[in-house]
Amino acid sequence: MQAMRLVAILAAATAEVYAEGATRRLVISIPDRKVALIEDGRVVRVYPVAVGKASTPSPRGTFHIASRVQHPTWYHPGKVVGPGPANPLGTRWMGLGYKGYGIHGTNMPLSIGKAASHGCIRMRNRDVEDLFNRVQVGDAVELVTQVGPDLADAFAGPKAEPSETAGITVALATGVGDAQ
Repeated sequence: MQAMRLVAILAAATAEVYAEGATRRLVISIPDRKVALIEDGRVVRVYPVAVGKASTPSPRGTFHIASRVQHPTWYHPGKVVGPGPANPLGTRWMGLGYKGYGIHGTNMPLSIGKAASHGCIRMRNRDVEDLFNRVQVGDAVELVTQVGPDLADAFAGPKAEPSETAGITVALATGVGDAQ
């Protein structure tokens, strides 16, 4: 009887998690340099971001949150930066299931709103911490160059200025694939 009760509880919890995950997604508008968190078809939050610069653009397409790391370690050939204020990944990493790409914080907050990264999506640390607490592994992430009419209002407002600001952002977080 105890075993059946445990199975019923686990089944209910699993169904709730899958149902919750199916209704949440992120849409990143590359030209608007913003990410919208959408739950149950409505925009919950919109955050400013930095995207890939022209020479190292952000990928386009549909991905998913493949990993979540608090206080990541940044790896680059010949250099490792542990958690802390000098870390280019900031305080959080959410891998996109696409080798070396993710959504992360930054140690260069002035780059937000610009095309400045090596392809990753950079966020202010306070924003990435908020988003990190709202998403789960498996949530869909769409990186788009055009926003449909259903989301046009969410991305309305002044566009961020273009920039070729240097800064290494594509990297590895502990447990994430190879850097570019």
